[in-house]
Parts: sequence; C-alpha cells; structure tokens
Amino acid sequence: MKFESQNEYIYGLGQIAEIAEYIQGLMDSCSVFTFTGPLGAGKTTIIRELLTKLGVQDPVTSPTFTYVNVYSNNKGQKFYHFDLYRINTLDAFCDAGFDEYLFQPNSWAFIEWPEPIMPLLTHDTCNIYIDYFYDQRKISIKCIR
Repeated sequence: MKFESQNEYIYGLGQIAEIAEYIQGLMDSCSVFTFTGPLGAGKTTIIRELLTKLGVQDPVTSPTFTYVNVYSNNKGQKFYHFDLYRINTLDAFCDAGFDEYLFQPNSWAFIEWPEPIMPLLTHDTCNIYIDYFYDQRKISIKCIR
C-alpha cells in the first residue's frame, strides 16, 4: 500500500490489514496513537487488527465502559486501548490516573475520542482521522515527533 504525500488513503474493509501494517510501521517513532472519527468509522476495528498483528492473544474489545483495556504480548510489550467517549475534560482523565499510562517504556497507547486530552499529546504522537462514505473509508495520518 502506498500512502499519498499527505498521508491520506481511501480503503475498503478488505484492506484493514494493510492499514494496520502501515500504522505498525510508525510505532518505532510514536508511542501514542489517537483515533478520531464518527461512530462506526472503524476506529476499534483498526486497533483490533493492529493488536492482533502485534501478537495480542486476548480478544480485543472496545473499552467504552471501562475507559481502558490493557493488553500485552509474549515480547513483554504493553498496549493501552482507551475509549474516552465519556470523558469530557483533561482533569477527569488525569484524576483517573490515566495520564500515567502515556509514554511509558515498551508500551503504546491507542486512544479513541482523544479530544479532551490533546494538550497532553505534544510529542511522539500519531493522530489518525477516519471518515466513511458508503462502503469506503478515508484515513489521514499526521505524526508529531
């Protein structure tokens, strides 16, 4: 798969594995990945595929009601999957202690609905925007290093 110079790509559901592989290639330089887009755009689907590629054996589900699911693989790597749909402020995120999960060694955070905490994400972050139309998706990726 070749991304345009603006890191945008139109894809179908059959290309989710390629999208996940591309994002996996960015993990050497970014440890936080945000996923923004409307309900049903495929944020959780991409994260599930990515975590499977990274060797996570547990079922990957959306942490809508728990805010965060923690996964690991047999290499000792940790993955934090956040769903911040119900967190409205940066203070609420920090009061829950979730800020301590970010930028940890040998770990990565995948954050759906990141808008309230964007002030924390000033480096080593990849912002991924997903939108859909009909049976296709458009993904835009911008990394802050």
